[in-house]
Amino acid sequence: MTALDEACTPLGTVSVAIADNDSERITGLSDTDSLAWDEGMLFVFPETGEHAFVMREMSFPLDIVYVAPNGTVTRIHHAPVPDSEYERRYPGTAKYVLEVNRGWTNETGVSVGDQLRLPNVTAS
Repeated sequence: MTALDEACTPLGTVSVAIADNDSERITGLSDTDSLAWDEGMLFVFPETGEHAFVMREMSFPLDIVYVAPNGTVTRIHHAPVPDSEYERRYPGTAKYVLEVNRGWTNETGVSVGDQLRLPNVTAS
């Protein structure tokens, strides 16, 4: 998957695992020890809606990127590893949510309004 700025200049590329069903979306990356800098997970929902992600059982920080059906980035959260049992919620409106290593969006320059060239996937 490739991120593009307003001029369609590539900003960064990441290989993604797809979470396109309830079980995969609930588990997410919580069973993962780490990601390579160019890896992530793309959560695919049946419809656009309000979603809130948490860092349940995560051992490394993430950027949580909310994406509209047309690939437009609508919101980015920089989520640290939880430091208590309290699970902070990271809300947004999206059809897709990309999780990558924290700092990936800063390093690549990806920001709200940029585009993600999404794989052809549907949710179940």
